[in-house]
Amino acid sequence: MAKPNDKQLQMILEDMVIARTQASRLWNLQRQGQVGTIAPIDGHEAAVVGAVHALETESDWVLPQYREPLGLRRYGPEVLDTFMLYNLGHPAGGHIPDPVKVAPSQISLGASIPHAVGLAWGMSLKDEPGVVLVFFGDGASSEGDFYEAGNLAGVLKAPVILFCVNNQWAISTPTHLQTAADSFASKAEAFGIPGVTVDGNDPIAVYEAVFNARKRATSGKGPTLIEANVYRLGAHTTADDPTRYVPSDELSAAQKKDPVHTFIKDLTARGLWSDTKQDEIETAALERIDEAFEKAKNTPLSANSLMDHCFVSDTPRQLRQRSFLMDSTGKSNEH
Repeated sequence: MAKPNDKQLQMILEDMVIARTQASRLWNLQRQGQVGTIAPIDGHEAAVVGAVHALETESDWVLPQYREPLGLRRYGPEVLDTFMLYNLGHPAGGHIPDPVKVAPSQISLGASIPHAVGLAWGMSLKDEPGVVLVFFGDGASSEGDFYEAGNLAGVLKAPVILFCVNNQWAISTPTHLQTAADSFASKAEAFGIPGVTVDGNDPIAVYEAVFNARKRATSGKGPTLIEANVYRLGAHTTADDPTRYVPSDELSAAQKKDPVHTFIKDLTARGLWSDTKQDEIETAALERIDEAFEKAKNTPLSANSLMDHCFVSDTPRQLRQRSFLMDSTGKSNEH
């Protein structure tokens, strides 16, 4: 079992602070009507960042759902740029350029899990190094895609890590009303693979769990299902009002375990963090997201690009659809 060294711990906390800071900026931009609906990462930072730091960015793929992109800074600035395009409703938001091994954000619950298994299987058939880590929430585990893909992953021994972030709420449905299982990790037994439960507020524990799952996958032993238990500290999305269903006492208790604040205290006590460092990281994070926002806002939008990046080449149906978007001169309609 490998533990992150002091430098890695600092980098993990940097990314957690950046994710929280940028999520706050996105929330404000959405409230100003400048970006579309977002899903805040608040409370998920340790789970997402801890997991990503246990991966090898040169070989390993990440398939996020919709909270994770802000925690993927280790994979490069292109992730944030594309996320901003996505939240502006720009077609290019569905495409992250090579060589970044991050798939586009996925809103459909559980839909990215079969893709992750297929990608991992393909890597295995081609003897390519690395693993695929797919993020999904507790709500997505109720989808048929999760069970079908999990079963196939177990049969194939695909090098995939199924990472369930259990934030205790599937929008407004609490965990105890969503499953009768003892835990989401226990569902791994049906797939014939290990199921691991980890404290998602502890980035070190998450790092170790993913490191071990990656080691298992790259040695040919197959997948692992990891359940990272966190508590959603904000709304499900900017279209949600959690005060209507989240018990205030539960939220108050969870806020005392806020993963960002807790890890700041931990590293400060170790002499690895300071208020000055905090200010520097937050300032840089705001500058970066404002830069990405301006870049996305000034990226030309072409109606004809709506169907780009769906397939390698257009299907007959897409060709017909494109024709409806073209004017008599053969140029795409700009708007």
